[in-house]
Amino acid sequence: MIGLLSFINWNVDPEIFSLGPLSIRWYGLLFASGFLLGYYIGERMLKSENVNQKWIDSLFFYIIIATVVGARLGHVFFYGWEYYSQHPAEIIKVWHGGLASHGGALGILIAMYLHSKKVTKRTMLWTLDRIVVPTALVAAFIRTGNLMNSEIYGIQTTMPWGFVFERNAETVAKHPTQIYEALCYLLSFVILSFLYWKTNVKNRPGFLLGAFFVLIFAARFFIEFIKEDQEAFEAGMALNMGQWLSVPFVLGGALLIYRAMKKPERVFKNS
Repeated sequence: MIGLLSFINWNVDPEIFSLGPLSIRWYGLLFASGFLLGYYIGERMLKSENVNQKWIDSLFFYIIIATVVGARLGHVFFYGWEYYSQHPAEIIKVWHGGLASHGGALGILIAMYLHSKKVTKRTMLWTLDRIVVPTALVAAFIRTGNLMNSEIYGIQTTMPWGFVFERNAETVAKHPTQIYEALCYLLSFVILSFLYWKTNVKNRPGFLLGAFFVLIFAARFFIEFIKEDQEAFEAGMALNMGQWLSVPFVLGGALLIYRAMKKPERVFKNS
């Protein structure tokens, strides 16, 4: 009996159904569902602070565009430049796969800077402190989508929860690192939600953003040790690309938390 339960055969079809040329995939459904739920949570948070509804609507428009564009360009430049430099037309074909969370994070940072300047007229940190709470939950949905695509998984394992990704012609169990990351991101969401609703740290600009960076990217850094290389150039690296890109976020997050605790609380009043 133990032998029968020593691994999980995973052969889920990434496509739910198709209507002619249009196909509905689990990844896209989870991606969209995550954003809709994130919008609901973020709207509830901002309404509790009596924020203008127009700010809320424009904020999430900025976020969606920044996430998709940033994550795609992050994948292109950080992981696949050798290929995309020779096939530039493929860059816009997001539906073929290839999104990098680090690029998405950078895209959101840029978008929130623009939103703060053009819309809210508040500090960029005020905006970022609030959006990172639902963003952690969205990240968990996206990693679950990666599981449904049988992609971004780990190295061989003998643990009983190992997955044999049959759609990729795997014959041995691998670490389901998509699940590890999704659970870490879900826990991060719970922690950030507690900090937002039950403490006053939202009045310390940069604290929640710093906590998000530390929680999300520290988890990413350690999980990468048991994840298969995403690109061939990572084969001889002591730390892979995902880890090198995570280090600045973790250090920056720790600095943001330190600075936030050194400064007095700041409460914004709506005009």
